[in-house]
Amino acid sequence: MQLRDPIAVDAPVGQGEPYELIPVLSVAEAEVDRQLHICNACRYCEGFCAVFPAMTRRLEFAKADIHYLANLCHNCGACLHACQYAAPHEFAVNVPQAMAKVRLDTYSDYAWPAAFGALYRRNGLTMALAGAAGLALFLLLALLVNGTLLPGRLASDFYAVFPHNTLALMFGGAFGFAVLALGVGVRRFWKGITPAETEAVATGAATLEASGAVLRLKYLDGGHGQGCNNESDRFTLWRRRYHHLTFYGFMLCFAATGVATLYHYLLGAEAPYPVFSLPVLLGIAGGIGLVIGPAGLLVLGYRRDPAQGDVAQRPMDRGFIALLLLISLTGFALLIGRDTGAMAILLAVHLGVVMAFFLTMPYGKFAHGIFRSAALLKYAIEKRQPDRLKLGSE
Repeated sequence: MQLRDPIAVDAPVGQGEPYELIPVLSVAEAEVDRQLHICNACRYCEGFCAVFPAMTRRLEFAKADIHYLANLCHNCGACLHACQYAAPHEFAVNVPQAMAKVRLDTYSDYAWPAAFGALYRRNGLTMALAGAAGLALFLLLALLVNGTLLPGRLASDFYAVFPHNTLALMFGGAFGFAVLALGVGVRRFWKGITPAETEAVATGAATLEASGAVLRLKYLDGGHGQGCNNESDRFTLWRRRYHHLTFYGFMLCFAATGVATLYHYLLGAEAPYPVFSLPVLLGIAGGIGLVIGPAGLLVLGYRRDPAQGDVAQRPMDRGFIALLLLISLTGFALLIGRDTGAMAILLAVHLGVVMAFFLTMPYGKFAHGIFRSAALLKYAIEKRQPDRLKLGSE
């Protein structure tokens, strides 16, 4: 029987000493522990990515270590294709798959509010699309009731359809909750992977290194610069490129919203903005990235070898990617049709998709980037500290 929740059992510490509560590993965590002991003896993949140098600093793998290493893994697949102990060998080592299963557990275990952790396992493609459709339909019905569903040509005046303050309250509240939930979750994760007795102070150099690894997606190059393994032993950089397009496309769209907010509150310039204004140009550039990147990731996801990762998580992955793709596509449709009589309908559909993304953001694939960034920061801090195993052998 699989034990999913962290369970504590009494274990003797020493003669005459009180008992100490030691966390028992779940089935998925125990499998990672088994495989890492094999990897620690072999060390063929030591130069592949950050997981293996971090692994070699340990002889035993507690729950905190396993959670840390699982989120440090980028699932590039290089170690699986290089492993001499992979199936059909009796050891059946598959580090990317074992790590992926634990990662999902960390998302749900550290979620805030805790009761919402189960949403990680239900946040699939169907739920994402249904949520977007439901919210879009709600907004369309609201416009129908108000008589503004087909208001005629409004010269791109979005606020004539939905007042600015209403939009700011709705989407600001949803986004604020998402940021709060993710912030509390990653703080719990950091405390979980960093025991109180260890020193984990983020220096400037460590922070810069971790930030560079995040922004460059350093460990999606397979550790040798040639890229990931997707459906075969052939290396490819396309997964890294599509991730870059998705990440920077999202950031450009976020920047477009931020600049538009500054225009509105600081300059008193209200939307709509001309096509060649900064907010619109940033949105167009970001939208292009959010079309090419997610579309490419969807194609690669369907072509990828099932052994490379946890198949059970694919609905969550695809739901997240589909929402990003829909945000961009509906945004472009709104840009093209903003001077037509269909503008109100296009706006309602776009806002419904955006709202669905905000509401699912804390409990979907978006969280993996936040948790992985924390793991990369811990790795950058840890590598600057003395290796206790080497000190002990001297």
